[in-house]
Amino acid sequence: MSVAPSRLRPRSSVPNEILKRISNGTCQPDAPIPPTAMFGEEFGVSLITIKRALRVIQAAGVIISVGGKGTNVKKQARILHTLDLTAASFEGTTMKLLCIIRERISDRVMLTFRPPREAMLCVRKTIFIDDMPFLYDSTYLSTDVDGEIVDKFAERFVAEALRYYNILVTNTDLVIDAAPGTGQVEEVFGILTEYPILRGFFKFSTDTADVSVYGVLQAPFERLSCSVNFPARGRASRAAGPRVNASGPRS
Repeated sequence: MSVAPSRLRPRSSVPNEILKRISNGTCQPDAPIPPTAMFGEEFGVSLITIKRALRVIQAAGVIISVGGKGTNVKKQARILHTLDLTAASFEGTTMKLLCIIRERISDRVMLTFRPPREAMLCVRKTIFIDDMPFLYDSTYLSTDVDGEIVDKFAERFVAEALRYYNILVTNTDLVIDAAPGTGQVEEVFGILTEYPILRGFFKFSTDTADVSVYGVLQAPFERLSCSVNFPARGRASRAAGPRVNASGPRS
């Protein structure tokens, strides 16, 4: 069916029209969006314009493309947790091991921790909440670490794996930043290249000689928020310290 000229929409309004349908529930979370041809016919614009509009919406974290399954409305969920990487775990999580490889730490941010120059064992896994990936975890261990310990890192959070072997964290160095997603991160979260990612780099020093752990946790900016509390010192210690929320813009 052709569309009357009066019903044609400006190209710039197409993303907003699709977003309206998502926000008002016409397109439900986890459900596929209508085919591009249907949108093109209804809005009276080319398929190229529709595809561009969908890229804009996907870059905003509203829809997700899944290989072989099409494009779905993204379930909007945001996790808020205390910025304490020594916590044993997050409630309701599951994990999927991606790989264990040998590689040198080369990220400029992590180099501020002065890691070893030689190759380390890198354990990469995805952490899920309600079957939705919300953290991409890369943990670096010395290559002489016992294989059984490596297996624990593959199936548990770092601090939990250390405690299992009675290894205590004595100091934590932490750097938080944001950067475009790249490589396997894009595939895990189904995001576009250069989609903003919240990253938490850490170094754990422990009470066991020669056991230091380096790593980075990554999540799309709209999926994770962190909170931290700084208690006051000295005479003012009885007063509550300031509370800081480190979070990206909400979608």
